[in-house]
Formats: sequence, structure tokens, C-alpha cells
Amino acid sequence: MADTAGGPRDLPEPVPAYRAVLGKTGGLQRGFTSGTCALAAAVGAALIVTGRRPGEDGVEVRLRKGACLTIPLAEQSLDTAGAVPAGLCGVVKDSGDDEDITHGHLFRAAVTLTGSPGVVIRGGPGIGKVTRPGLPVPPGEWAVNPGPRRMITDNLTPLLPPGKGFLVELSVPDGEELARKTWNPRIGIEGGISIIGTSGIIEPRSSAAYKASIALHVKTLKAAGERELHLAPGYVADAFFRRRFDLDEHRIIRFGDHAGFALNQGPSGGFGRVHLAAHIGKMAKIAAGLFDTHCRTGDARLETVAALAGAAGASREIIRRLLDMKMAEEAVPLLMSEGLEESFDLLAGRTRMRVRKLWEKEYEELPEIEIYVLDLAGNQLNRRTGRSLEE
Repeated sequence: MADTAGGPRDLPEPVPAYRAVLGKTGGLQRGFTSGTCALAAAVGAALIVTGRRPGEDGVEVRLRKGACLTIPLAEQSLDTAGAVPAGLCGVVKDSGDDEDITHGHLFRAAVTLTGSPGVVIRGGPGIGKVTRPGLPVPPGEWAVNPGPRRMITDNLTPLLPPGKGFLVELSVPDGEELARKTWNPRIGIEGGISIIGTSGIIEPRSSAAYKASIALHVKTLKAAGERELHLAPGYVADAFFRRRFDLDEHRIIRFGDHAGFALNQGPSGGFGRVHLAAHIGKMAKIAAGLFDTHCRTGDARLETVAALAGAAGASREIIRRLLDMKMAEEAVPLLMSEGLEESFDLLAGRTRMRVRKLWEKEYEELPEIEIYVLDLAGNQLNRRTGRSLEE
């Protein structure tokens, strides 16, 4: 099998039968995980190396919750050039309607027979290695999670000839490049992507995967002995933290729109202090009590900024101008030119109050909270990192 380049590929035509088995949720097509890709490639390769042929439609695999899928093989061959023959197969990832960066990319498995009973799984090119504690596999091991390992072992064991074993090597041709677009470098996985998936099935556009990544990142920081949590919605705040505190990127939690979930990791994880940095528009949403900051949940940015500017002494004319703006960033030069910098301190204080009220609903011991309101260039606008309207 030629070592062709990676990159997204077209899915099989016509529409594969497995899509009907997976079904839809909310009108969106379910897909299958990287663990299922690795599983199907490994099953196909095991069949080939033991002298059997995969079916014309692909290979049938059984997932952890009992579902059976027939996954097409994009590549299949028997390699006899090495010291021992190896079955080689590739599977193209189908994430359904989920926004997954590995959708359409090739996952490969090479399987050889060994003299030791059992199934041994290792990584190859494009598969990451774990470098820090706190992840599902220990440091030094290939980033192939326990769920996919169990699925591969369970599906391959019945295919073993008596007294023999399988050595499975997984690879992703462009895995190292893809990994740069994931959380892996931050949480201590280097050199490639992870083979993950608990059930083997992807629920489309679910925020559960993002939240799971946040929780996992927090867990690795706790395992590394971190006592303070640094939360950033995106690149602006991320860069601010790195400059301000000289932090490596893996010590910063990037939460996107999941502000409430990320903030709750502070008290639930036993951290003593939480640092929240965000651009003024994002921070205004949190100050208004919107802990899911996606536009679908609402928008009170300019109203919040205008109200706090009024509390800082802004005139009716300034408040009207603020309310007529389209973006919160537009408010920054106006407030500064009018001597209303106190607005930024009040915004930080209002956010701090909202976060503490969020925590008080569930937790008794609360961390300290530090707030950093930023402009688009990453400059801190507030002079105090924690101040309420009453202080």
C-alpha cells in the first residue's frame, strides 16, 4: 500500500449504509469517532494477515454499546516486504454533521501476527504520545484511549489463530499537522492526534466534546500541581496571560463560549484562585449573566457597557452613543476619551459578582477570582482585577 499523503478525502458513494444505522438527532447526521476508524482499519488488516478477505462493503465492527456498523475500507493490502507479513488497511473518518477537524481524513492500521497470545496496540506516524500525568493513559504511552483499546481488543481477539497474537500499529498520515489544531499540545500530547471515543459514535455539534476537553485539560493541570486556573475564551486572552504571567500555553484553559462550565472547574477542582481574562465584548456578556456566550443565547454587550458607563458618570448623550454601536470594542476609545475608565473597573466588578453568584449555587468553598478586561490588542483596561459596585 503506497504511503499516500493525508488530507481530507471524499466519503464513499453512494451514501454508506452505516449512516442509516447511526441515524440522526435533531435532523443532523451522527458520525463515528477516531476510535471507530482505528477499530475498522485494524479489523480489516487482521482479516488480511490471517488469509481472509474483508467484505466488499467493508468490515463489520461492534462498538462498545453493542451497535454494529459496516465501515468501508479506503485502502487494503498485504505487505510481504518486511520480516513478517502485515495486513494494511485505511478508513476515512465520517463525523456526520459534527464540526470535526479529522472529518474526511485517513486512519490506518498495520497488523502483524506474533507468537505471544493477545492483542498489543501501539502508535505510529501521526499518533501522539502522552507526556504529562492526568490523562486516561500514563506518560510515555501512545495516545490511544482505553475505550478504543478495548474495542480493538474485543473485535480482534475472535480473529486470532490458536496460540498467536496481533501487533496493531495505528497511524494517521497528516496526524501531526492536525494535532496543531487541537488541544493536544496544551494537555501534554505530542507528535500527533489522539485516538479517542467512548461509545464509538459522534453526536453532531454537541458541546459535550468541547466541555470534556476543558475538564480533561483542567484535570491534567491539577495533576501537575497547579493551584490557580487561568481561563481564556480565545487567542486575545490567551496571549495576555502568556505575557502577563509568563505562562506556557498548556497552563491556559481556552473555553470558547462555555464560560460557566469553565468557571465551575475552579471550585469543583479545588483551585484556590481563578483568573478570567476576556475581550470587553465577551466579558460584558458574562457580566450580564450569560455564561454560555454563544450568540444564540442572547446578547447584552452594549446595554451592559452603557449601564456601567452611566454608573461611572456618563452623560445621556454618551449612553445613547454607546447603545447605537455595533461592537463593544467601539466603546473603548469613547470611554477613554471621556475620562470614563472607571467603567472598565465596574465591568470587572460586575463580572466578579456574577461569577461568585454562579459558584454560590453549588459550592461552599469558593476560590478567589481575578478579572482582566481586555481590548482587541490584548491590553488590560481595568485597573482593579476584583471590584464590585458596592466596594
